[in-house]
Amino acid sequence: MDDVIIIGGSFAGLAAALQLGRARRKVTVLDTGRPRNRFAGHSHGLLGHDHKPPLDILAEARQQLARYPTIRLVVARADSISGSIDDFSVLTDDGESLQARRLILSYGVTDQMPDVPGFAESWGTSIVPCPYCDGFEAAGQHWGLVWSGPQSHNQARLFQHWTDKLTVFANGHDMPPDVQADLARRNVAVVNGRIVEIAHRQGHITTVNLDTHRNIAVDVLFAHPRNKPSASLHESLGLDTVDTPAGIVLKVDERRQTGVPGIYAAGDLATPFLPSVTQASSQGAMAGIFAQQSMLV
Repeated sequence: MDDVIIIGGSFAGLAAALQLGRARRKVTVLDTGRPRNRFAGHSHGLLGHDHKPPLDILAEARQQLARYPTIRLVVARADSISGSIDDFSVLTDDGESLQARRLILSYGVTDQMPDVPGFAESWGTSIVPCPYCDGFEAAGQHWGLVWSGPQSHNQARLFQHWTDKLTVFANGHDMPPDVQADLARRNVAVVNGRIVEIAHRQGHITTVNLDTHRNIAVDVLFAHPRNKPSASLHESLGLDTVDTPAGIVLKVDERRQTGVPGIYAAGDLATPFLPSVTQASSQGAMAGIFAQQSMLV
């Protein structure tokens, strides 16, 4: 029996495995090899790894984990979970049955791309969600922001730390008059109409095309499509969730534990605001430490 099974082997999952391996706990990490940021050319803001391709960072992390004999990395998907604290059972897609005293869920989320030609092809290249991740590289350029709700007003204000050339695409939303007045005061252009196409060259935007027959050129487009957990294991476990403007995340306490004793969660799967590789790594490390401490006798 393992001490801990970690489901999801991106930044949060591997950070948890590192802490547990260093504590000489027996760990199995199950991973499908499809991290959320696989579309991004570079990862930014992670100390010591700034501006490196995220897949390269993960590959290096897996190599480093190889020095810990109690960590096993398995390319597999967890199909089902049963049992309770000190006696969890995980069945993988290749038929292997694993047992563990604790579980850490770090299988991340999946971004739900809108049905707009060119959007998915540009995602991670010139359509991005986070100014802290990509703002520096695009500073001073013409930014676009797809309005998605009241939270977009604060984003428009925030973006002015990086650029003074911002166009907001209402995309069918009714924006309150006071918000429109504030954006006008800030010299932020607001364009009405729904986005029907992203014209691009190999993922690099040329224009945002609207149903009003206007084509607006921008250098980078910030958008926040809804996301959802990339697996449904939490549903079968009856774990509590939180509905955020960005999507559904798991509810955890200050020790990263869910409402079910012995099950912890970390990374984008349990991050309601501003997910990042830095935050995922930190949360994963904490989940690993707290899971280990919960096994003291």
